[in-house]
Amino acid sequence: MKTQREDLPHVVILGGGFAGLSAARQLVKAPVRITLVDRHNHHLFQPLLYQVATATLSPSEIAAPLRGLLGPKGVAVVLADVTGVDTAGKRVLLSDGELKYDYLVIATGATHSYFGNDHWAPFAPGLKSIEDAVEIRRRVLLAYEMAERETDPSIRRALLNFVIIGAGPTGVEMAGSLAEISRSSLTGDFKNIDTRDARIILIEGLGKVLPVYPDDLAAQARRTLEKLGVEVRTGARVTNIDESGVYIGTEHIAARTVLWAAGVAASPVARSLGAPLDRAGRVNVTPELTVPGHEDVFVVGDLASLKQADGTPVPGLAPAAMQEGKHAAHNIVRRLRGQPMVPFKYWDRGSYAVIGRGHAVGIAFRRFKQSGFLAWSAWLFIHLMFLIGFRSKLAVMLDWAYSYLTFNKSARIITGPAPRLDQLRLPSSTTRGEQILLTDAEPSTHGAASSRGLAPPSSH
Repeated sequence: MKTQREDLPHVVILGGGFAGLSAARQLVKAPVRITLVDRHNHHLFQPLLYQVATATLSPSEIAAPLRGLLGPKGVAVVLADVTGVDTAGKRVLLSDGELKYDYLVIATGATHSYFGNDHWAPFAPGLKSIEDAVEIRRRVLLAYEMAERETDPSIRRALLNFVIIGAGPTGVEMAGSLAEISRSSLTGDFKNIDTRDARIILIEGLGKVLPVYPDDLAAQARRTLEKLGVEVRTGARVTNIDESGVYIGTEHIAARTVLWAAGVAASPVARSLGAPLDRAGRVNVTPELTVPGHEDVFVVGDLASLKQADGTPVPGLAPAAMQEGKHAAHNIVRRLRGQPMVPFKYWDRGSYAVIGRGHAVGIAFRRFKQSGFLAWSAWLFIHLMFLIGFRSKLAVMLDWAYSYLTFNKSARIITGPAPRLDQLRLPSSTTRGEQILLTDAEPSTHGAASSRGLAPPSSH
């Protein structure tokens, strides 16, 4: 195992995601000591996290231990919670201690944002970690198991209603995957229910799915979702979520499984820097990816807010995070050499949203629109290139291909205690104020009006 000299400059990296791991690997040959801090002991291949949540892949297929990835390269890994940063004292504050640094790379990412409605979180979990994915998988699979035993038709329908809030890439991918398992992989597994009766309802506050995509690709994505059986509701403003389901204005959709894919907020670490933040709480970094006034502190990945030369923001995507992590490492090396830092330039290879097996929509190199199997193949190839430190790209591709195309039954594992049937029966009064309770409401052809976003305050 490679060791580190104590007299070398100390680079502390917060976060073992795409940005943090890329920075660490880029610095291993530099004359520095490297410590990476993360609250989890693994690197997560987040683009495929939704496939764990929808019981298509297993957690071990998209995660790798950080010590296995970085330990042999001489990087120290610390499992801890970061509570803040003291830039004046050049200290990282941990829940159980502190770390001194000479250079700091902050890559702590983002968390869920419920737009001021955090009380919705227990009823509508988001998807950012393996723990989130396993909990969502548990809720989804338990819904079918409980519906199999339920004799009350209204409760059974509520159990087989799955609502996804937010039709960005994550929401679209989850909706497509849930539709596929209900209509393909789970069919024939149950005696008393037909899983094809499940309703997959995708709700978006803006006027189209995939709001940042061109209109024609968004329309293609919607058509593909609807062919899979997904009910798409755009321009629909969610006004409340509780244990009984989702409220859209005066309409109520009874559902025991509600998933949140509507928004993210920056990691709380950003607030401790005393730096200018954008509306989402991300740090407005310099072109060199540093905190203004602190050239020894770099912010990369989802926590960084930076506009490109044409005025468009650098997207919160895996390739952008990897490029930023490498660039921060490059600028640290330049500073060690007494050279000026250079501004970051993002190379956009493309962005894609997968809609079921063998279909996707996307844009390659900011200009070439793709859809169907071609886009899906491009998505697979590009994401395969993002793999860091897995056994081998070929082995992982074969594992994923087998699990993905054969509807991996080993991924359909339920953990935790099963609820009792009597816990499914809610109090009869579930209305909120003057709202109308439509327990078995049919999908509306038009959602409630929304000026912007899915929930108050109206930001998306």
